[in-house]
Amino acid sequence: MSRKIKHSGMVSSIEGRCVRVRILQTSACAQCKVAGHCNASESKEKTVEVYGEDPTSFYVGQDVTVVASETVGMRAVTMAFSVPFLILVAVLFFSMKVTGNEPLSALLSIIALIPYYIVIYVNRNKIREKLSFHIE
Repeated sequence: MSRKIKHSGMVSSIEGRCVRVRILQTSACAQCKVAGHCNASESKEKTVEVYGEDPTSFYVGQDVTVVASETVGMRAVTMAFSVPFLILVAVLFFSMKVTGNEPLSALLSIIALIPYYIVIYVNRNKIREKLSFHIE
């Protein structure tokens, strides 16, 4: 059984095939009973864009639950953090081995991320489909 990430929210707008849902994202400690006395609690209002749903079955102000599988969350983390980190470290070590120049190696490792982010940008619509929420 696949675990799900769920957030309750309210439909804020509908444009074409995109339903925008406003959710309140809270940290784990924001749910704590003593969170009002602690500086670690945090909550933010976010807007989630949901594609692929029939927008005619929703209306602005409707309470809904947006859902994504846990694997979608892991894919997003991998694409946003893990892959760029691996590229950065690999290029840094390789260029240090070849050039022995630290500032140049640091610059090359940062420059090496540019093609990765270009590929991400070019494929953003495909990525959006794979890493999307659904309305339950």
